[in-house]
This record gives sequence, structure tokens and C-alpha cells, in this order.
Amino acid sequence: MGIQTWTSLFVAASFTLYMVIAIWAKANNTQDFYVAHACIHPLTNGMATAATWMSAASFISLAGVISFLGYDGAVYLMGWTGGYVLLAVCLVPYLHRFGQYSVADFFGQRYYSKRARVLAVICTVFISFVYVAGQMRGVGVVFARFLEVNVNLGILLGMAIVFFYAVWGGMKGITYTQVAQYCVLVFAFLVPAIFTSIALTGQVFPQFGLGSNVSGASNLYLLDKLDGLSEELGFAKFTNGTRGLSDQVFITAALMMGTAGLPHIIVRFFTVAKVGEARASAGYALAFIALLYTAAPAVGAFAKVNLIESINGLDLKGITQEQQPSWLAHWQQAGLVEWRDENGDGRLFYSGDQRNEVTINQDIVVLASPELAQLPNWVVALVAAGGLAAALSTAAGLLLVIASSISHDLVKQTWQKELSDKQELKLARCCAIVAICASGYLGINPPALVAEVVAIAFGLAASSLFPAIVLGIFVKSIGRTAVISGMLSGMSITLAYVGFFKFVSPALNYSEHWLWGISPEGIGALGMLANFAIVFIVQRYTQPAPVSVQNLVLKLRKP
Repeated sequence: MGIQTWTSLFVAASFTLYMVIAIWAKANNTQDFYVAHACIHPLTNGMATAATWMSAASFISLAGVISFLGYDGAVYLMGWTGGYVLLAVCLVPYLHRFGQYSVADFFGQRYYSKRARVLAVICTVFISFVYVAGQMRGVGVVFARFLEVNVNLGILLGMAIVFFYAVWGGMKGITYTQVAQYCVLVFAFLVPAIFTSIALTGQVFPQFGLGSNVSGASNLYLLDKLDGLSEELGFAKFTNGTRGLSDQVFITAALMMGTAGLPHIIVRFFTVAKVGEARASAGYALAFIALLYTAAPAVGAFAKVNLIESINGLDLKGITQEQQPSWLAHWQQAGLVEWRDENGDGRLFYSGDQRNEVTINQDIVVLASPELAQLPNWVVALVAAGGLAAALSTAAGLLLVIASSISHDLVKQTWQKELSDKQELKLARCCAIVAICASGYLGINPPALVAEVVAIAFGLAASSLFPAIVLGIFVKSIGRTAVISGMLSGMSITLAYVGFFKFVSPALNYSEHWLWGISPEGIGALGMLANFAIVFIVQRYTQPAPVSVQNLVLKLRKP
């Protein structure tokens, strides 16, 4: 069978499974819709958390970033995984003990202020919308290539699927759907990685294949071969980093703190019954995430070798248009690969200097890797199903957070406290529908590549929510005025910097123009430091938190 047939079968089977689970686990009340009635097993929650967090950026874009950036891509690995240590140790136990539905609930009570609650809602909704734009774009990319439909139509199809199980099932339905999606995405990522590792290095495990010899060449390591190819074609060496040290540190910090401050991740730990189970969930989640993340560098390296040899030929002289592999033609039709015959010789040539004639969107690397390695059609289709599972699982979690923030935190807790449980559930579902429509628009008009969009969202979370949560738990005297001032300052700095370099003056988005060598992806860490600084400065001249609030903080921290 062809790739499109296999893809249709896998996608139809997985989507049917998601819908059946949503119907089986329908949310019947607000507790089901918001936190799955806090009755999820830690192992199940850990798997669902891994699926929520391993988004299109992880499945589709991470290996592509590493493939194109080489060593510099390590900041994404370190940052995105390191944040779970902060979650497990510093935040999850205390937030769970607080016993509320959401991050905004914590802000409202800890900082005894409707303004703090509303600001937390605004930050949560804004961050979630930025994040979900990358997920919906990832859905469109998968559909565009493997079902041969327009990217925008693919996004609309993804919206329809998310609409069904997010609106119907709420957190309860999403949790069990995400368990199924985790199984699909990790299987889809590892199977082609294993096959490719065996083909290139003879090693079954791609993690070992990355550091092994090339098959048939006992004295040539894979990374040495890749570095040699890269140098010959004008690319930076895969094993060398060109990113400045300050930028590496700030991007890693922004991603770590951002992970610990993401609302759709934090809310997952409210779905278990006890504090110990919340800690265990974080540990399970990190283990499940490691299965994919430890293989991502190998997938990126394998794909780079195969990309070079597939387009340039084994002699590195380029191939004619008639000789181009089917994967290249298909991705050109999807608009994600472009060929310009600059020298008029009728040959495609891929390089990192002025000789280059092929432009490749880095978000296609994982999706194209099975075809690059000439794997069976069913493996190619499996990767498509995995990419969709990764994007939809995160999108569902984000959309639920948006819906609950508006319906529960903003309307119910701030404006209309007399709403009944039934009315609130109906409102939450309506908010989810509106959020799905808005996310579809952002997917059709994305602000950047998938990984870049997600990195910006992490930076916003790091600069706004993370400091306020940490200070709310560990500094009992911090008052509402100081925290609100800090959040507004941190988020404003991050938004202004990102907006300037990404949208106002993208032509200046190079290291020589950056403040202290910090890229837009890393500015969230600087915004976070500014947030902390403003909080402590303002607190010196304002009233501390009331005694009742300080006692609440001490109670949260009591073993």
C-alpha cells in the first residue's frame, strides 16, 4: 500500500480511539472537566503529562532544530527537561496542597486580590494561545504532506478532532486520550529511529548509534562523518556550537523556568489525590519524556546525513531534478521545500553557503526521516500519526486551560459567583469552542517556526508566572502590589524584546544586535530576573501580606 493509504488507516484508527475514549470518559461536572475529579493514578497521570508536554515542538521540531543547529540545539534538551526537576521539588507539592483548580486560584487567594487573579488569567490565556499556535501549525504540516491536503485545511481537520474530545470529555476525557496519544507518539518516534540507527550504524538503540561507527567503516564514527560532510558543504560542524555562552545560559534558564511555570503542565498535578502522588507523577513524566528526548539528538544527526546524501548524492555533486527522491517532490508540493536552480545546471544542490539551491523547513525533518532512510511506507505513516498525536495532545491541554481560566477563574470566581455547576460547565465548553477557533486562526497565521513559537511561550511563562508562584510559596511576606508590579514588568520586557526582533525589525535579529548577546528565545530569563528584582524593590515600599495569608503560606510548606 502507498503512504497515503497507510496514513489514512493509521490516522483514522487513532482518531477513532481518541473519540471512543472521550465518549467513555465524558465529564459530568466541573470537577471532572477541570481536574478529572482528582482521581487519576500517578502512573497514568505521568504518561498523560508527558503527552501534554511533548508537543509538536518535541515530536516534530526538536530533532529538526538539532539537525540544523547541531550542538547548539542542546539548550532545548536541557531546558525542557530540567524544568521538571523544579516542578517536582519546588512547586508541585505546594500547589497541590493548596487544593484549587488552577494557577489563577492560587494567585487570587495567595495575593488576596482580584487584580492578581485577573492578571494571572491574562498571562495564562496569552501564553497558552502563543503555545497552541505551534501545535495547530504542526497538525497542518502533517496533514499537508501525508494526506496531500492544504496546510490550512489540515488545521481545520485538527480543530474538528480537538473540538470533539476536549469539549466533550474535559480533563477527564483528555487525560485518558493523552495516555493513548503518548503510546502512539513514542512508538512512532522510536520505531523509525531504531530502523535508521540499524541501517547507518548497526546499533539497535539510536542513543548508542549516535556515538558509534558508520556501518561498513570500522574506523569512521558517525559524528566524524557528519562533521566532514558539514565542513565540505559549508555547514557548521555538528559537534561545534556557535551560540554565545550567555545566550546558551539564558535560553536554557528560560525553558527550565518556563516549563515550571506553564499552566497546562501545572494543572495536570491537580488531577491526583495526594501530594506524594503529585511528586510521583512528575517522576514518571520525566521517565516517559526521556524515552523520546534521549533519542532526539540521534534522529537529528541521522536525518542530517541522509538529507545531504539524498539531495547531493554520494559524490556530493548534486542530483538532477529527474533523479530527485519522491520525498523531496512531495514536500515541495506541500510548500515546505523549495528549489531554485541558481547556476542553471539543472541539478539540486544542498549546502550551507552561497552554493545552496534547496531551502528546507526544519519542521519537516522528523516527518521526512523515514523516507530519507527509505523505510517501509507503514513506518512513514506511523510517524504521521505520531506527529498528530503529539500536537493534538498538547493542544487539548492548552485549550482546556484557556477554557477553565475564562469560565472558572474569570467569570465564576470574579464576576458571577452565583453560577451553578451546570451553568459553569456549559460556559467552560463554550469557552473551549471559542478557544479552538482562535487557535485555528493562529495555526493558519503562525508567528514563527513551531519550535520558536513554543520557545517564546516558555519565555513568557518564565518571566511572568514562575517568579510569582515561587515567591508565593517561599516568601510569606510578599504582597500583592509587589507581585503585580513584577509580573507586568517581566512580561512587558519579554514581549517588547520578542516583538521588536521577531516582528518589528526581523532583519536585525542577529547576535550583534541582541542585548548582551541574548536571543529572543532566551529573553524570558532576563524578564524573570527583572520580575524578581522589581518585586523586592516594590515590596520595600509597600505593605507586606496580611498575617492570615502569611499563616496560609506557612501551612502550605508544613511537611
